[in-house]
Amino acid sequence: MKNNVPNLLWFKDIRFEDISIVGGKGGNLGEMYNIDIPVPNGFCTTTKAYFKFIDANGLKPKIKAILDITNVDNPDELSRSSAKIRKLVKSSPVPDDIARDIMNAYKKLCSFGGLNDVPVAVRTSATAEDSADASFAGQGDTFLNVIGEANVVEKVRACWSSLFTARSLFYQVKNKYDHFKIGVAVPVQKMVQSEVSGICFTINPVNNNKNEIVVETIWGLGEYIVQGIVTPDQHIIDKGSLEIKQENHVHQDIQLLRFNDGNKEVKVPKYKQNKSKIDHKMAIKIAKIALKLHNHYGRAQDIEFAIDNKGKLYFVQTRPVTTVASSQKSIDQQNPVDLDLKLLLEGQAASPGIGSGLAVIINNPSELNRVQKGQILITDMTTPDFVPAMKKVNGIITNKGGQTSHAAIVGRELGVPCVVGTDKATKIIKEGDLITVDGTNGKIYQGQSQTIKTNTLKKTPFKKTATKLYVNLGEPELAKEISKKDTDGIGLLRAEFMIANIGIHPKRIIQEGREKEYIQKLADGLLQFCKNFNPRPVIYRATDFKTNEYRYLKWGKLYEPEEPNPLLGFRGALRYINSPEVFNMELEAIKLVRNKHNLKNLWLMIPFCRSPQELIKIKKLINDAGLLRSPSFKLFMMAEIPSNVILLDKFIDVGIDGISIGSNDLTMLTLGLDRDNAEIAREFNELDPAVLWSLKRLITKSKKRGIMVGICGQAPSNYPELVQKLVKWGITSISVSPDALQRTREIVAWAEQKRLN
Repeated sequence: MKNNVPNLLWFKDIRFEDISIVGGKGGNLGEMYNIDIPVPNGFCTTTKAYFKFIDANGLKPKIKAILDITNVDNPDELSRSSAKIRKLVKSSPVPDDIARDIMNAYKKLCSFGGLNDVPVAVRTSATAEDSADASFAGQGDTFLNVIGEANVVEKVRACWSSLFTARSLFYQVKNKYDHFKIGVAVPVQKMVQSEVSGICFTINPVNNNKNEIVVETIWGLGEYIVQGIVTPDQHIIDKGSLEIKQENHVHQDIQLLRFNDGNKEVKVPKYKQNKSKIDHKMAIKIAKIALKLHNHYGRAQDIEFAIDNKGKLYFVQTRPVTTVASSQKSIDQQNPVDLDLKLLLEGQAASPGIGSGLAVIINNPSELNRVQKGQILITDMTTPDFVPAMKKVNGIITNKGGQTSHAAIVGRELGVPCVVGTDKATKIIKEGDLITVDGTNGKIYQGQSQTIKTNTLKKTPFKKTATKLYVNLGEPELAKEISKKDTDGIGLLRAEFMIANIGIHPKRIIQEGREKEYIQKLADGLLQFCKNFNPRPVIYRATDFKTNEYRYLKWGKLYEPEEPNPLLGFRGALRYINSPEVFNMELEAIKLVRNKHNLKNLWLMIPFCRSPQELIKIKKLINDAGLLRSPSFKLFMMAEIPSNVILLDKFIDVGIDGISIGSNDLTMLTLGLDRDNAEIAREFNELDPAVLWSLKRLITKSKKRGIMVGICGQAPSNYPELVQKLVKWGITSISVSPDALQRTREIVAWAEQKRLN
């Protein structure tokens, strides 16, 4: 803390770098005030005043004694402890010098307007609040329309006590904050008699579209938009052109207004109920100022504003958007996911993702103890008291609220799919219904989803499905752990990791006469997979290094040319034909595992086979090595080239037991896109109609010819909606990454059941 910090500072004397003494909210208000953003004037008590209050009353050991015996995961116990601490704080006197400074500052604020009693907003600004990585949304108290110097002092103390509400304590523990290192500052700001209130995001918070500004507005005071009591109008504005791309006007029949005796909920006049809260000119004005704040801070902002009854615009808060993942791609809301389920109702997309579970309807916070892990929480609106329950669920649905409501903000921060503003979810959906929430597109469906949040799934016992569920692996050290998961075997065992670990180009190995050493090391790796998964099959894909990848190995540049496009170059089956001595070392390693260790669950798969003639030559090499097709040794071919699709019958005629579709390469070559080229990678689409046609043909033709057909590309992991199509067409196996096993099993089971019905 800075030396000689006063008990309070005026906004004009505060900059953002002062957040350690005025908290995030106070720092941002000062910063906005000093860069000429229209901000209502005010002052902020400092964290020094808060800590002085705590020390003067000897509160730290008393609070610590209560917290030391409190289980924050027990709602009742947490509530009791919170009440004890807050009572301690509220009953402790404010030191005279602090009280005097607050009262004098309030008088001065009144004098600026030539009034005796100016209504002010008194807000909590914790030093962990509005930081770059946590929103602290709704954890501190806010008091509006406060009049009188004594009342302001009282509300400042109440804000100090709000650090110890049950919801705030829970939040602090779960985010690993030290209760006694968080300081509480309190901004005191002149109230705006809001005709219209709103929130603006300088990035679309639902789909992470950085080119969009979202403006939401309601009639009356802003508490009803933040709390989600009222569903707002919405304007989506293009950040570059500042043109309105989309707007949605919502009926509003109630509003919160300020009166002399306090804030009251009143009816919106009928002529205004269906009227747009702001016109296009005002929406653009808000967007321009918001963009100024975005550029000033250098990152996306969540901004609150108010418009008084004379049409004057004020900004009352800004903070960083805390729910944007830098690596997450924008989601095109014009391309909704087809879940092939009955649509129950729609609302506003608020937190992206898809989740399924049993509905639990909560009418008031006292019922939150009924919420169980993995359910879908349905309520009129959420408040900060809901946060512990929101952490448990697979989805959130509210009747009221917009993309900036409490449910939306917290849902995005937690990564829980959320749909708000449905109006009638609590009436249409029944307790215990199995439903699916699509938070990306604002839709609620009847039945089980195709995508289930991995991090909220309960561990389930091994579930049998007619469609085999395999896993993609490559690292031997993971074999033991992954073998315990719900999987029928390894559908794609990549050789490349093991070859890379050996680290020397195989031709150099041969040149040095070290073939046996190479074979043994490769066999040792294969052995880890086969013994841990036995008797489940392990399908080993022979090496598919490209020339650029081989060049990274020691001595690699001596043996490998530089190719302009290695993805379409010297790879796969052609390498085995041109360098049979290298391929033979892989075959010998397979024989060692199968014969010496008697692990007959090891099968072989050939990648990137361009023609039936190549496959004939490869089969001869395999047969000459003494590996013959049998019930215990099956030969697969990757299907990843358009020629595999077109000439599938001829490939099958050569003699194979199955194919495994490599969706990555198949998509690239079908669409003519280099997936490694950043300029066009965004056009890579495994759900393109041409790709889907190829998938369907491969599956149905293989099924007709009596061979196994699986898929081991990334598509099932990335697009669960594809799984039901694969099952419908008759695929025999699906191989996915380890993290996608559980949700894919659920999707497969659902799709198979649907197919039977």
